[in-house]
Parts: sequence; C-alpha cells; structure tokens
Amino acid sequence: MATVSLKGLSKSYGKTRGVSDLTVDIADGEFFVILGPSGAGKTTTLKSVAGLVDVDGGSVTIGGNDVTLVEPYHRNVAMAFESYALYPQKTVGENLASPLKSGRTGKYTDAQQRERIDQVTTTLGINHLLKRFPRELSNGQRQRVALGRVLVRPADVYLLDEPLSHLDAKLRAAMRAELKQLGAMSKTTTVYVTHDYQEALALGDRIAVLRDGSLVQIGTPEEIWRRPADTFVARALGQPEINLLDGEVEDGRIRVGSGAFDLPVPAGLTVRGGDRVRVGLRPCDIHVVRGETGSAPITGSVVLAERLGRNIELTVDTGGEQLIVLTSGRDGVDEGATVAMTVADDDVHVFAPGEGDTARLGADDRDLEAAR
Repeated sequence: MATVSLKGLSKSYGKTRGVSDLTVDIADGEFFVILGPSGAGKTTTLKSVAGLVDVDGGSVTIGGNDVTLVEPYHRNVAMAFESYALYPQKTVGENLASPLKSGRTGKYTDAQQRERIDQVTTTLGINHLLKRFPRELSNGQRQRVALGRVLVRPADVYLLDEPLSHLDAKLRAAMRAELKQLGAMSKTTTVYVTHDYQEALALGDRIAVLRDGSLVQIGTPEEIWRRPADTFVARALGQPEINLLDGEVEDGRIRVGSGAFDLPVPAGLTVRGGDRVRVGLRPCDIHVVRGETGSAPITGSVVLAERLGRNIELTVDTGGEQLIVLTSGRDGVDEGATVAMTVADDDVHVFAPGEGDTARLGADDRDLEAAR
C-alpha cells in the first residue's frame, strides 16, 4: 500500500494536450476513480503514474518517494490495460502466474501461486478457463483475465484502465460489486479510470472529474452528485442527463423560461431580482404527484413516454420548456396526459448564466458577480 501524489503534472503529444497542471493526492488504501469522456486525459494520467510516458512537467510521488524519473519496473505498480495485453502463447493459468514469477514480487511457491490464482479467478468467475489460450476466450473473458493478472500479485498501487468496458451490462454490474469487495479486502491503493458515471459512483471513495486534461472537480460520490462544480460535471453524472434551463430571479423565486413555471431559490444562495441563471433538475429528482402539491409544483403535458424496464422516461412539455422526467412504471402515465410534478428545494441546482459549461453558484454572490 502507498500514497500517490501528482504535483503540477503536464504532458502533451505534439500540439495535443494530454494533461495540464494536474495536482491530486491519493490516500493510502483509497479507491480513487478518474472520470471523464474520451480525450479527457484519463489514460495519460494513469500511464504517468506507471511511468509508461515521460511527463513534460510536474512530479509523481508513490509512498513518499519521487518516482518521476524512475523506470516502470521499479515503481511496484500493477496496471490493467483496456487492450488486454495478454501473452497469446500462454494459457490463462500461465498468464495469471507470470507476475508471481517475476523478480519484483519475490519468490512464490507453487502452492502460494495456486492459492492466489484460485482466490482471484473465483472472484472474477474465470476459474474454469485456466487451461484455455487467449484466442479461445471471448472479449469479456479476456478482459477479466487481464484484470486478474493485475490483482493476483501484490503491488503498492493498482492502476485499472477501464477494465470493465468490454463486458456486457449484467456482468459489468456484477463485476462492480466484486471489485468493491476486492478493494476493501486488499486495502491496496487503486486508481481506476472510467467514462461510466455508474462505475465511478459505485466504486470510488473519491472521484476526480477531468475535462480536456484539466481537473474540474474532486470529491466523494455524494459531493460530486449533490454539488457538481459546473454544468459539465452535472451532465457527466446521470442518465438521462440533467435538465438545464434558463431562468430569471423574480420575487425570491426563479422563473424558468418565459414563465413556464417557477422554483424556489436554494437556501444560502444570494441572488437579486433580475439576475439570469441556469437551473439544473435531475430527471430522477422530479416527482410525478397526484395534484399540484409540494414545494415546487410544475404542470405539463406528456409528449413522449418510453418504458425503461421498471422506470418510464417522460418528455413533458411545461408550456414552452421540455423536461425529461424519470418516473416509476407504477404511475401509469401515458402520452398526452397532464401531469403535476414537484422538486425538493435541495434538488434544485443553480449555475451561472451563459453558453457552454458554467460554474455552480455558491452560498454567496461572488460567482454570480463574476458571471455578470
């Protein structure tokens, strides 16, 4: 186990920026998730920790030791690549045993190797594949073998680059639970890269959100979900995406659009009459009710109803503004129906006005003054 610290990390590929001035401290034994879209700099960050790329600036510290110029072999990290990187001429069992035979991990007896391999393969559900070659496996099986080869050997840090991306949805959900258990059992510092917000929320002790090589926000899953730093983070978490609507403050409330409905100003937010804002409402936080009751009544007509298993995704016209609402299938809402909806005060997110990604407005008006 070891701490990991990145200080002012920068890396470019020609004119393309990989990461820029990235500073992150990861605690000993922490399961740390890096979340972002393709091209955000997630894999570059991971390879910088592993020593697989030469950084342009900044430093990488593992366990209190500066390893910026240390060869990957001597960093005692284990990395799972999205592209599997299995030995094609070796069986699954031989692939898994190979890290235990290297000089980095010390000498393991055959019994110790079998014990570690059995523990990991049972957890990953690949213990029946030990005698097969990689060419005889499905993509999902290959990815589980690649992940197992990392987890089977002790290391100071595990680096996992989208290790579940090639699995089907059901297996991916099961593997999230298994990875969470493995992380708790091994207590090994883990840096996990993903573009899947569900993986980030389910696995991470903390989450770092990257955009274009820069850190946008870092925090616990609860902090990232409840208080996204800007509209980029708000859109990155949740499916369907958060509703973003233009609004104007009037008489202590936020009038959305051209008066389609109004919402309360969240407690602690300092705004003035006439201020323009952007309002964020997560589809799962909008509740269909029987009658216009609650703290934020909204009325609209259902334009589209799409069943998604036990939930129904509604597109609701509220008089010029369309809301996406996620509701229980038990509500029995049909297209063309008129519905009343409420949103809890704490679930109203307010951002600075403008196009593109805008910052969340805090407990005072400094962000709003900067946006004016």
